[in-house]
Amino acid sequence: MTDTIDFNKVYNEFYVKILHYLIRLAGPQEAEDIAQIVFEKVNQGLAGFRGEASLSTWIYRIATNTALDRLKSSSFKHSSAGPLAPLPVEMAEFEGPVNGTTDEPTSPDRQIIRDEMNECIREFVDRLPPDYRTVIVLNELEGFSNKEIAAILQISLDAAKIRLHRARSRLKKDLKSGCDFYHDHRSELACDRKQGDDNN
Repeated sequence: MTDTIDFNKVYNEFYVKILHYLIRLAGPQEAEDIAQIVFEKVNQGLAGFRGEASLSTWIYRIATNTALDRLKSSSFKHSSAGPLAPLPVEMAEFEGPVNGTTDEPTSPDRQIIRDEMNECIREFVDRLPPDYRTVIVLNELEGFSNKEIAAILQISLDAAKIRLHRARSRLKKDLKSGCDFYHDHRSELACDRKQGDDNN
């Protein structure tokens, strides 16, 4: 089944998806360079691809491993990689105080509040250890199931579940320590950064 896989078709189908994933994982300044490396590896590996996993899983696995190598490198840790891409505010629902979020049409004031919360959540996701950030992005932003995450990361399903639980717990703890969530005069959920939280 792999003899006829055309790299150009693979590139056209997956490049934009992988680039967006890498922006969320490593930041916009790193994403394009990592994406180039990823698709060089994909091009070199297609001839040996045997279909043990789906093509999508295989490509995301290469992208994840390449990004993690960069995220864990000393050069990345000492550089300014820039912020992650915007996150949906609903992503924070798992951490408790955000449960009042609804999908009603947004007024300008509500949009400002949502943008501020997105920025806050994004910054705390960016601070997570790379392994935790990866499972949060794969699950909450890319929409992969626990089983798919396990395949991408080449870990057991139980290990994927445990890692995601720990990542969410860590993010919840960090958000509670760094942000005050409350309802404003219109009963809209909002948050304020706590004083002295400048760990970036």
